[in-house]
Amino acid sequence: MALTPEMLDRLSQFRTKALATGIPPDDLERWIGTARPCAKLDPTGDGPVVGRLGGPLMLPTDAPDPWCKLAATIDLAAIPEGTTNLTLPSDGHLLLFARPNPALMGYETLGSALHIPAGTPVEERQVDLDPEPGNELYGVEFPERRLHLRTGISLPEHSQVHDPGPPPATMRFSDHHYTKEQLAAWEEVLEVWDEMADDIVRPGLQLGGYALDEYCEEDPAVLAGKEAARAEQKGTLPKADADIRPEDWVCLAQWWHGLKGLEMALYSWSIARQDLAAGRFDRVYATMTWNP
Repeated sequence: MALTPEMLDRLSQFRTKALATGIPPDDLERWIGTARPCAKLDPTGDGPVVGRLGGPLMLPTDAPDPWCKLAATIDLAAIPEGTTNLTLPSDGHLLLFARPNPALMGYETLGSALHIPAGTPVEERQVDLDPEPGNELYGVEFPERRLHLRTGISLPEHSQVHDPGPPPATMRFSDHHYTKEQLAAWEEVLEVWDEMADDIVRPGLQLGGYALDEYCEEDPAVLAGKEAARAEQKGTLPKADADIRPEDWVCLAQWWHGLKGLEMALYSWSIARQDLAAGRFDRVYATMTWNP
């Protein structure tokens, strides 16, 4: 996806500030070259309304009950083409469901997604979900807000970035060959970017771009792809229609939830590029990291 002039201008401002840290210019340019457009869906913004957090659950009459709670509904027709790096459907609604259970991190998907095509009749559904054993946060209320659109740009804050190719390649940043001074410079670069990134006010949602996690090592979407491959082998995730590698997975959305008791947990839904192109939202895999 091409970056807009506004995004390129922001990156140019960032480049000027980042070069002053002493980071090798070639490494900085490689990192900036990985930038992805994203949509920041912010309840406090003044842009067009493109969805909501929480709210009533609107489903087709023949759709099965979801197994976890509704986190957000996005009107895809209200997201202009090119706003994100994702090849999303041009219309309909994307429903994101979440089960933020710290006890299940790394073991199974913590959510799901559903695309409802435009024109599909829907009606409000009341669903009683059984409490989960051992999940003390099950009863925490999800936030409810209208979501306003603003465009953004996303850079990876993990040390490995995967280029899907061809040929596939992995770029490493902050690698072991850097001096102690250069590693410190990378930390300063990230601080500069964080100051300029104009992040979402919680609660909110980021659509596309890169997901963040507190460990800053592997791309959270790639880690989700590895978990999804294991889930597919176990039969707990529908099989893919094509050969998919973990490196093919991208961030579908990151949820800035602000849930009581999980304020610092980072939660995201990921999807393989091939699944997104095929409309296989049944293969979305949700993960979170939490270091209380």
